[in-house]
Amino acid sequence: MLTEGKLVRDLIPEIIRANGAEPEVYVADPVEYRRRLREKLGEEVSEYMEADETNAPEELADVLEVAYALAADHGVDPAQLEKIRVAKARERSGFAERIVWTGNR
Repeated sequence: MLTEGKLVRDLIPEIIRANGAEPEVYVADPVEYRRRLREKLGEEVSEYMEADETNAPEELADVLEVAYALAADHGVDPAQLEKIRVAKARERSGFAERIVWTGNR
């Protein structure tokens, strides 16, 4: 049994019940929720980094799910987040050209 617990997706308790166990859960307060979302983002990024080519898209989707949850916690919906991303891309572009900076002369 985990003593500190971890943030899980909303349907996980139902899935555990459907498998015949009774989960021990509670709802985090706003401060703990944001902390745990940040931890979850690190966890999901680590899982993506370790994933093979077949599993990488699924792990990347998990990263995106946590990013959307963090954005919502900051009062930003997915559409607003996309507008912020587009504005930044207009200002500095994206990563499509695979440019690697090694310093200045």
